[in-house]
Amino acid sequence: MARLVLSDASPLIGLSFVDGLEWLPRLFGTVGIPEEVAREVLPGQERPGESAIAAALDAGWLCLREGPRSSIPLPELDEGEAACIRMALGHDEPALVLMDERMGRALALEAGIRVAGTAAVIGMARRQGLIPSARAVFERLHQSEFRIAADVIRTVLDRVGESEGEQGRGAGR
Repeated sequence: MARLVLSDASPLIGLSFVDGLEWLPRLFGTVGIPEEVAREVLPGQERPGESAIAAALDAGWLCLREGPRSSIPLPELDEGEAACIRMALGHDEPALVLMDERMGRALALEAGIRVAGTAAVIGMARRQGLIPSARAVFERLHQSEFRIAADVIRTVLDRVGESEGEQGRGAGR
């Protein structure tokens, strides 16, 4: 398991829509966010999820993370994604970065950083018994403006035993 877990904004926002932030400390312990991500998720404009993210920071398991950073140029990424990757590369310990954006994930993987997105976290929560149904969580998430590709959802549902063919066995809706 990675000793350093960092999150970009998107997984925090998506999980806040489905009351899933509470899964993170149970799955990963402490989750760090760079200042750039904090500015994005806590703009002080009462956006959806903002109060839940602020409460997670107050609880202490979500924390502002400082420390060494790589100077690798990442001009194609936004500030939060780039900060997470640079921070992960700047530490000697194994890192996991929670990130949804395709380009950021590709660059992180290319640099040898483990990544997981919102969908994977939902799958982990299901496998750990934190939620009874990943399908139900994806349906709730779909009711918000947050989107995950259908093929990604299918893959996660297959991995947790909730594929279309298994709905009748108690794993579905």
